[in-house]
Amino acid sequence: MMTSRVLFNQEMEKLNEDVAQMSSLAREAIEKAVKCIVSKEPQLKAEVERLDKAIYHLDQRIEKRCLDVIALHTPVAGDLRTVSTCLKIITDLNRIGRYASDIVEVYDVVAASNGFRRPVNIPHMASLVVGMVTDAARSFTERDVEAAKRLFERDDEVDCLYDTNFRAILTYMIEDPRKVTLGTHIILVARYLERIADHACNIGERVVYMVTAERLDPTDRKRMACPSCAEPPSGARAERPSEGPDYTTHDLAEK
Repeated sequence: MMTSRVLFNQEMEKLNEDVAQMSSLAREAIEKAVKCIVSKEPQLKAEVERLDKAIYHLDQRIEKRCLDVIALHTPVAGDLRTVSTCLKIITDLNRIGRYASDIVEVYDVVAASNGFRRPVNIPHMASLVVGMVTDAARSFTERDVEAAKRLFERDDEVDCLYDTNFRAILTYMIEDPRKVTLGTHIILVARYLERIADHACNIGERVVYMVTAERLDPTDRKRMACPSCAEPPSGARAERPSEGPDYTTHDLAEK
């Protein structure tokens, strides 16, 4: 007969596997959502909705498993921090899935438009965000505190890209009022991506607490200089990101 500690270790391993699976689904949902609107592939809308539902069901399953572990094994210290961290992380991953679903909601508006005269760096932004979600999940499974902390520096770059995109799209709408509807929806997409990056940072912050038992105050960190803050020249393509999938061959621009 297995001891209580062996059973507990098995439950903790299942928790790790479930969170890793949920992270993988969230990353896939972002990738397909952005590809849906950038490459104008309407069949991906159903895929994103399916992934969103799968993420939601995993959220419920993991939450129940966490509560069962607390009730049956009464974990303490580092074990309790791990369980509580899982409960927090799945909330962030569930929100990421929801944002991916929100992104594909703008498909009809994007598909009916010829786009802007110049590219918008949504693909670059998406690549950075997908890389952050990937590394946030890896920092949890590998208990990598340094990787978790580095997420905040990358979040600065995403914030700068959001500001750049916002200004560019606003300029396009002022130049051509017929682009107001499209511009508003693309700004929403950029905002969703910026929020996903914030959720990746939340995961990193909770990983630091789980491993070290110390709270990380993100307001005390030094904000790093971001090369993307400077708006590129008219018609220039943003530098191809080193992490995440490559979306930079697709632009929301007129053909």
